[in-house]
Amino acid sequence: MSTIATDPRPLAAGPGLHVAGPSPVPTTLAAGLTCRLADGRVVEHANLDHGASAPALTTVKQAVDSATRSYASVHRGKGHASQVSSRYYEAARDEVGRFVGARSHDIVVFTRHTTDSMNLLASALPAGTIVFVFESEHHATLLPWAPETTVRLPIPHTVEEAGEILEAALAAHPAAHRLVALTAASNVTGEVWPLHRLTPIARLHGARVVIDAAQLAPHRPVDLRRLGADWVAFSGHKLYAPYGAGVLVGRRDWLDAADPYLRGGGASVAATRTHVAWHRGPARHEGGSPNVLGAVALAAACATFTRHRAAIEDHERALFEGLQDALAAIPGVRTHSLFGAEHDRVPVVTFTVEGLDADLVATILSVEHGIGVRDGRFCAHLLVDELLGRAGTAIGSGAQQRSAGAGSAVRVSLGLGNRPEHVERLVAAVRDLAERGPRRTWRRDVQGVWRTPGVPEAPIDLPW
Repeated sequence: MSTIATDPRPLAAGPGLHVAGPSPVPTTLAAGLTCRLADGRVVEHANLDHGASAPALTTVKQAVDSATRSYASVHRGKGHASQVSSRYYEAARDEVGRFVGARSHDIVVFTRHTTDSMNLLASALPAGTIVFVFESEHHATLLPWAPETTVRLPIPHTVEEAGEILEAALAAHPAAHRLVALTAASNVTGEVWPLHRLTPIARLHGARVVIDAAQLAPHRPVDLRRLGADWVAFSGHKLYAPYGAGVLVGRRDWLDAADPYLRGGGASVAATRTHVAWHRGPARHEGGSPNVLGAVALAAACATFTRHRAAIEDHERALFEGLQDALAAIPGVRTHSLFGAEHDRVPVVTFTVEGLDADLVATILSVEHGIGVRDGRFCAHLLVDELLGRAGTAIGSGAQQRSAGAGSAVRVSLGLGNRPEHVERLVAAVRDLAERGPRRTWRRDVQGVWRTPGVPEAPIDLPW
C-alpha cells in the first residue's frame, strides 16, 4: 500500500486571517465584493445576511482545494488517492466531533444540512416516541416529526414560562420514549434559548434532547456535555463552509437500531437475494458516495473557529453592540424579541418599518444602498406571526397574495464579512427610509417583484 504523505487535517493556521488588532479574525471569500446601485455608483456589498448562508472562509477554500487534488472514492479503493480521501473523511468526522464536545460513545453522521439531520433523527425514533417541540422553532426542527406523536408547545415569552410549559407537557404525556427538540439560538430574533433550564427539565422526566445549533455554532461554543443534550445538529453553510454538508452528532443506540436513512452502497455490509446486512455507526446512514469535500470544508471551518473563537466573538460583539438600540430608536421602526430587548443574543436583529412591506424595505436596502438582508418569515412562520401580533394567514388566501411582504419582517444577521461601515450604512439607510419614505417610485411587476423605473435587473455573468 502506498504511504500517505499528507496531514489528515489539511488546514493552515495562518493564511486567510485578517489581523484587526492583536488577534486574527478569519476572512471570507466575499471580501471586496461590489455591487452597482440604482444611481450608478459602485459600492462594497454589505452582506448582512449571514444567518441565511455565510460565504466560505478563506481557510475552508484552501482545505477544499488541497483535498480536491487527491479526491477519490471513500472506503472503496486501495489506490493512493482513495486512501488519502478516506483519511480526510474520517479525520473530518473527528474534527467535527471535537468541535461539539462529542463523547466517546457518540457518533458523527454527515448529512446535507440541519433539516436533513433532523429528518434523519426523526426516521430513527423508536415506535411511539413522543416529541415535544416549541412552535417558535425553525421549520427544520418543527416539522420532521410524525404529527400523531408530536406535542406542539406554545410560544413562551419569558425564560420562566418556557420552563413551565415544558415541565407541564412532559408531566402530562408519559411514554417509554420521549424526545425534546430545542433551538440553541432563534433564527428570527437571535435570542439564545435557556437550554441550561430546559435540558435539566427534560432529563428529570427521562426525555432525550436534540439541539438545533445552526444559528449558535457560528457565534458561540457548542458542547454536548455542557448542554446535557443527546444530539446536536448544524449546517456547514451557516458556518462559512457552503459545500453541501451538515451533521448530526450524538448517541448511537437509536441510530444503530433504525433502518438505514439511505439504503444502498456504503450502508450495506452484504446483500443476498433474501437478506441485507447493514452497517452500524455512521456508515449505516451515509449510503451512496459521501460528500468528501463537504466534510473537509465543514471540518476546516470547525478547526478555524476553534483556533480563533475569542477573536471571532470580539469582532462580532464590537459590530453588534448598540445596533438593536439604534434601530429601535428610529421613529416608525420596531424591533422584535421573545424574551425582551436585554436578553442574550447572537448578532441578529429583526425589525419592521411602519407602513412598508418588509420585502420593499429589503429591496430598497439592496438596490439603493448595497445592503443585503433577509425578509420574510424565515421558515419560522408561527414565531413571526406571534411577534407581529398576527393570528396567522391561511395559505393561499387573497390577502397573502395581494401583498407578499405583509405579515413579514426584515432580518439583519452579522458575521465575519462585516465591518463597522456596513452597520453604519444600514442604520442611516433605515432612518432615511423611515423618516422620508422611499425616494424612488416602486411597483410590483407581474411576478410580485418590486421594480423601479429606469433600473433594470442587474446582469449576472454565469461562473461557468
